[in-house]
Amino acid sequence: EVQLVESGGGLVQAGGSLRLSCAASGFTFDDYIITWFRQAPGKEREWVSSIIVSDATTYYADSVKGRFTISSDNSKNTVYLQMNVLNLEDTAVYSCGSIQKELYRVAWDYNAMHYRGKGTLVTVSS
Repeated sequence: EVQLVESGGGLVQAGGSLRLSCAASGFTFDDYIITWFRQAPGKEREWVSSIIVSDATTYYADSVKGRFTISSDNSKNTVYLQMNVLNLEDTAVYSCGSIQKELYRVAWDYNAMHYRGKGTLVTVSS
């Protein structure tokens, strides 16, 4: 069974940090791109960051560049999103998705993902 399971969300004060995890199973991890998305209350879902698992190439949205870091532990089939200097605008449900690496041109598109997790809530308080 294919699964993507997010964890690590919670309540954090502005300026703080959190690390999210996306644990994958049921598919060949190295053949995929893992992407983080987020959806804030009342807003559309947006792309946050992607990593090509096989070579660790990373991509970031401008809104998180320099604050968030995506990484992969291939021995654990897990991708992490280290989030630093969090602000109120980072409050959202964060979810991960996977797409075959040959389809990198649409790795930003939630609807193009082959597999998707259910998400984890991050709340940043003032």
